[in-house]
Amino acid sequence: MDERFNRWLLPPLLALLFLLIVYQYVSPACPGAACPRRPPASAARRGGGPEEREEEEEAAAMPRLAAKFPFARGELCRRVRFDMRGRDVIVFLHIQKTGGTTFGRHLVRNIHLEQPCYCRAGQKKCACHRPGGDKDTWLFSRFSTGWSCGLHADWTELTSCVPAAMERRGCAGNRTLR
Repeated sequence: MDERFNRWLLPPLLALLFLLIVYQYVSPACPGAACPRRPPASAARRGGGPEEREEEEEAAAMPRLAAKFPFARGELCRRVRFDMRGRDVIVFLHIQKTGGTTFGRHLVRNIHLEQPCYCRAGQKKCACHRPGGDKDTWLFSRFSTGWSCGLHADWTELTSCVPAAMERRGCAGNRTLR
């Protein structure tokens, strides 16, 4: 009896169990009219139309997040002029696990500039000189100056380190940090 059960009944039972589990994950939560939608209580009292009900349902479904750092619109939408020929320097703050390595590589290899960065094959660092210059750099990043301020330097470390590192390199970098 035990051998018959294993040979003839067990495979169909396992297949049925598998199908039930798959159906549970694939099927909609409320098939057809089994779960009718109820309008919100506020819409029922006001007698609001279906469009108003949908808007209220969407608004209720979205979480309300309080602004942790409430920046003024003017601060977020301001335009900053970058003078590559002058003394301005872009300081790239690399934050781990945010795509910073890929973005940093794009900064030195794929931007179409008047004088693109010079990258040697097999080296990670590239020379990003200003147009018309051969020593001064416009980019302070891992791929142009190396880890001059330490591995994954944060904002505080960079603000204190970059002016001194630029002077060591012989660059007359802009003292105004933005």
